[in-house]
Amino acid sequence: MQLERLFTEALGIKAPWKIVSLQFDSDKKRLDIKVDFERGSAFEYEDSSTKKKGSYGAYDTVEKTWRHLSFFEHECYIHARIPSVKPTSGGIKLISPPWSGLGHGFTLLFEALILQLCKNMPVNQAGKILGISDHRLWHVLECYVYECLTRADHSNVDTVGMDETSLKRGHNYITLFVDMIEKKTIFITEGKDHNTVCEFVKSLENSKGNGESIRNISCDMSPAFIKGVKEKLPNAQITFDKFHVLKVINTAVDEVRRSEAQENPILKGSRYIFLKNESNLSKKQKKQRASLSQLNLKSMKALHVRENFQEIYQAVTYQEFENYLNKWYFWATHC
Repeated sequence: MQLERLFTEALGIKAPWKIVSLQFDSDKKRLDIKVDFERGSAFEYEDSSTKKKGSYGAYDTVEKTWRHLSFFEHECYIHARIPSVKPTSGGIKLISPPWSGLGHGFTLLFEALILQLCKNMPVNQAGKILGISDHRLWHVLECYVYECLTRADHSNVDTVGMDETSLKRGHNYITLFVDMIEKKTIFITEGKDHNTVCEFVKSLENSKGNGESIRNISCDMSPAFIKGVKEKLPNAQITFDKFHVLKVINTAVDEVRRSEAQENPILKGSRYIFLKNESNLSKKQKKQRASLSQLNLKSMKALHVRENFQEIYQAVTYQEFENYLNKWYFWATHC
């Protein structure tokens, strides 16, 4: 009885639940704990639709097993008779015991271990450590992601960043939406067209948010994104982020270099000299760049256009930035 009392305290089991037996198998390296409830116990059940709570006696029971945190190097399992009740709202509902996790067959504490491991290593590696299949681990992760989504409150979200990515170039695109103030991803959907914005607004509204509350959105210059924002986020001011603007300018610089390299072999093997910032060049690249700067090359002029654009971001005020941008634009279009 003292051992049962010890494990009762360790596991945090409270009435009407109680440990009725412990079975330890050193050969199988396994500890099995059997839990039951007091005869005549009443269980609280809350109707998910009406949110009304009631206390009910057990109508029937079903045997269930959960894997718990290991007892030293021994796997630990909890077995229990779980009651079902007949609430006044109708139907037969199974009671969830306090130690049960969101996934099937794991305790809350064991699922906490799963989440920590999967947060810090690949799911496959976590599965090998725990002796659990990837499929079951992914199921647990999906349960917690869904639970977090149902509890999300995006009523204060007004500044959003959006961008697409893919596993392979040109394949399996997804678009991510980020709360720029809280610095966290709040929605992910497949594709990269204007419908991604429609799906984001639906998710936002399901999380107490509103598309009309979005005041600022940062994205690339995709016509599809711009269309989606104008249609579904009418009050949003669009900002093209620096990364994507520079990506366009870098592409233009590279096009100039490739075109000129066809007539001037001195530019062969110089691509990264024009794509990198000077501070990121190796000693050899810096020497090569200094040599090229002595020549009257279109590629070097294009590089200077890019570098001067980057200097615009040193502006302190919006007005200063706008003035620099207008001057740069005039120079770039007449270069």
